[in-house]
Amino acid sequence: MYTTYHLTSAQEVSTDILDAIKATFKSKPITIIVEEDDSDFELTTDMKAVLDERLLEDESTYLSAEDSINQLNKKYGL
Repeated sequence: MYTTYHLTSAQEVSTDILDAIKATFKSKPITIIVEEDDSDFELTTDMKAVLDERLLEDESTYLSAEDSINQLNKKYGL
């Protein structure tokens, strides 16, 4: 069993969370992993330029997402 806590700040870690973990897992062994949430993603100027170029492409030549993924799977074995 696992439980994920998403906090907006490390300052939100409280004894309530620790008590909840203790109540849930009782005396079972557990592992606690703390990682920084790096989901805030900003596009670089180069990334924006590539996207702008893509917006100017002829729509009749677009590939569906599924076709794109299939081609990447064939080429790179993803």
